[in-house]
Amino acid sequence: MKFIHLSDLHIGKRINDFSMLEDQEYILKRIISIIDEEMPDGVLIAGDIYDKSVPSAESVQLFDGFLVQLSKRDLQVFVISGNHDSPERIAFGSRLMSSSGVYMSPVYDGAVVPVSLSDKYGMVNVFMLPFIKPSHVKRFYPDEDVLTYSDAVQVAIKQMTVDPKDRNLLITHQFVTGASRCDSEDIAVGGSDNVDVSVFTAFDYVALGHIHSPQNVGSEAVRYCGTPLKYSFSEAGQSKSVTVVELKTKGCMTVRTVLLVPKRDMVEIKGSYMEITSRDFYKVIDTAVFMHITLTDEEDIPDAVGKLRAIYPNIMKLDYDNKRTRSNLEMYGVDDVENRTPVELFTEFYEKQNNQPLSAQQRAFVTGVIEKIWEGAQ
Repeated sequence: MKFIHLSDLHIGKRINDFSMLEDQEYILKRIISIIDEEMPDGVLIAGDIYDKSVPSAESVQLFDGFLVQLSKRDLQVFVISGNHDSPERIAFGSRLMSSSGVYMSPVYDGAVVPVSLSDKYGMVNVFMLPFIKPSHVKRFYPDEDVLTYSDAVQVAIKQMTVDPKDRNLLITHQFVTGASRCDSEDIAVGGSDNVDVSVFTAFDYVALGHIHSPQNVGSEAVRYCGTPLKYSFSEAGQSKSVTVVELKTKGCMTVRTVLLVPKRDMVEIKGSYMEITSRDFYKVIDTAVFMHITLTDEEDIPDAVGKLRAIYPNIMKLDYDNKRTRSNLEMYGVDDVENRTPVELFTEFYEKQNNQPLSAQQRAFVTGVIEKIWEGAQ
């Protein structure tokens, strides 16, 4: 049985005040073309359909059109909510849409009932687990020890009826420990949202959403397909794709990707103002792409963005790399900051201010406060 694995559409997303709707519409049409070429049995969409829990009317209209196009094909569509989505909005109309082969994940209520499909090799059970927090699971299983995200997912899976004789597929939206992140993702405090990959051992394939870079975690059976578009310049060097999964006999699976070419790519260029504005330079650059320009001039160029935008209309980001900015980086350790957790940063700040380390009790208190702030932001 063949599936197309998608996730993190983030429909309605804006990057540096640029709307991505036009680019998202373009890439969704390309995905429809790939589906027509591949002719899968199902499409798995692993969360973060929208970029906001209350999406714009244009965003809803775009996804609605995409679902309508999918429903016209001879396939099944499975959609779960991610941490950016409202689970109630994603679930709306799910019982009506299931008659058209479109299955929208219900709001988590402690039970996950699979959708069972069959082919010449037997049954494939598709389990849809939307983004969950420990509090979501603890509500339904108060006697279970649910303290972490890993605990929550493990308890949720334990309640599922997973027949080991069948092929079992899980769609979920969590951060699995060991996955590589991008700047465009929400980052939890100190890795508090981590889920251990060992909780997924019952499944033949786990279609993950949440991480924007395509990658396997532990094995090819646990996979993030990544976003269909680049949503930060940390992804500029990536190639985006859809993942094609084929489940044959029990234990026999193939995973491959199909490249997605965007309407407008993301590129980073660096040089002096005179170099970047020279005819020899810009005549070989696709001026329609989204750009991050780094100027190397020692003096700031007055109204640099306005002047450069006359040549490169889609500048999203402008900064400088010179003696001044490099000295600031050395002074404040910006490169190091990006790779450290808020708890580690606060601990260092406290030690410098008080000439003594945090006590174990103080560290536990700070960690708890920061985790509560993170919980409230999700």
